Amino acid sequence: MSDKKMILTYQGLKNLEEEVQNLKVFKRKEIAEKIKEARAQGDLSENAEYDAAKDEQGEVEARIVEIEKILKNAEVIDEDEVDLGSISIGCKVRLYDLEMEEEVDYAIVGSTEADPLKGKISNEAPVGRALLGLKVGEVASVDTPAGNVSFKVLEIHR
Repeated sequence: MSDKKMILTYQGLKNLEEEVQNLKVFKRKEIAEKIKEARAQGDLSENAEYDAAKDEQGEVEARIVEIEKILKNAEVIDEDEVDLGSISIGCKVRLYDLEMEEEVDYAIVGSTEADPLKGKISNEAPVGRALLGLKVGEVASVDTPAGNVSFKVLEIHR
């Protein structure tokens, strides 16, 4: 992961801060206990519980480092100050999917917070990139792996 600015909303920042705190305070302690119990069983060379706990410890430490790097390079977008005249990071949009003939709602977020299943699309994803700067009534046509899709902007809000 490079040292580029990571764009986050206040909620995204709060979520990452809570996650790293949970990992440091609770998960580390839980894993230390697992390692202690596995050591108590004797021979570590053939101890699957010990190996699993050490693997989990490595994953947790890697995630802590990853989150701390994101937080160090975070640029927080204040959703209350987002200009609602056009689509930008931090706003929510209601679109009309011209192919599916249905309305869809998305929040435009930085890549760190993106979760398409929860309606959060990255400003770096093809759809997010195509929507940036559009105003109500304008149409975006986007080439995606699933084919070309078109969206009409119905509403921009917080």
